[in-house]
Amino acid sequence: MKDVITLAIESSCDETSAAILKNGRDVLSNIISTQIETHKKFGGVVPEVASRKHIENIDEVVQEALDEAKVEFGDIDHIAVTYGPGMAGALLVGLSHAKALAYTLDIPLVGVNHIEGHVSANYIEHKDLKPPFITLIVSGGHTHLVEVKDYGVYEILGRTRDDASGEAFDKIARAMGLGYPGGPIIDRLAKLGNKHAIEFPRANMDEEYDFSFSGLKSAVLNYLNAKKMKNEDIVVEDVAASFQEAVVEVLSTKAIKAAIDKNYKTIALAGGVASNSALREKITEMAKEHGINIKYPSLVLCTDNAAMIGCAGYYSYLNGRRDDMRLNAVPGLKIGQR
Repeated sequence: MKDVITLAIESSCDETSAAILKNGRDVLSNIISTQIETHKKFGGVVPEVASRKHIENIDEVVQEALDEAKVEFGDIDHIAVTYGPGMAGALLVGLSHAKALAYTLDIPLVGVNHIEGHVSANYIEHKDLKPPFITLIVSGGHTHLVEVKDYGVYEILGRTRDDASGEAFDKIARAMGLGYPGGPIIDRLAKLGNKHAIEFPRANMDEEYDFSFSGLKSAVLNYLNAKKMKNEDIVVEDVAASFQEAVVEVLSTKAIKAAIDKNYKTIALAGGVASNSALREKITEMAKEHGINIKYPSLVLCTDNAAMIGCAGYYSYLNGRRDDMRLNAVPGLKIGQR
């Protein structure tokens, strides 16, 4: 059987990325141009700035992916591209580039859901992983607990009612003046602090698999404000550790519960927060008690990248998905939505 070569493009937020994959799981190249330094001075991603940077970077990033993989345009069988969710302007840069290439090369275009891409990062990392399994998707924009029934077939078991987990990390880091992005900074500081120093609340929702982080966020902000009002010292390491522990405990507990209730022995972590060391440690420790295996991608595959988009696109391609030039960016695209 002929190898299937995929060119993948990702531009949903502040990373411009292109990748070449063989048969969906063999990554020949995965080029990522990040804009973190550009947006750091703003304390977060500025959509208009991100879009302009994508326009500046996209040609070079795609060419670099081809060069590193030693692949020519004529070798490509199809193009996979993120079309949502994400920032509209940013999405349109990658999507327009992919559409132009697909039209010029006369090859199929496959639109990919960015969230499904994060799930698919685990297929690249773990060659033996196949559906069905439970996945915990945790990032700056999303917190979902999902049953993966087959490639591209999902049932959402729970989601956040308010802030995403990664969003909470960024907001607390900003409140403490730690900089952007907040997740890695809090993770690093938490290793120096006492996670039991401050008892922050854990939200147990009526819907057993749903999440809420707004109450926790408010509790941390109130704690910080009270300390400042009293001119008392704030031990940022203890705040970081205690806040982080509250987040990862809830995430881990609900993911383990879903796996037990649904009779699954595998949970796959996905998304940027899946790189959090405390989450990996906590959920792995809890899973061992129930004979559940925990899978998670390498750090580079947790962040936004085109390799994961190529993997998801490959399985959609095999399942017959083909998009035409009318494919548009869908900033609010939901997992499983077409």
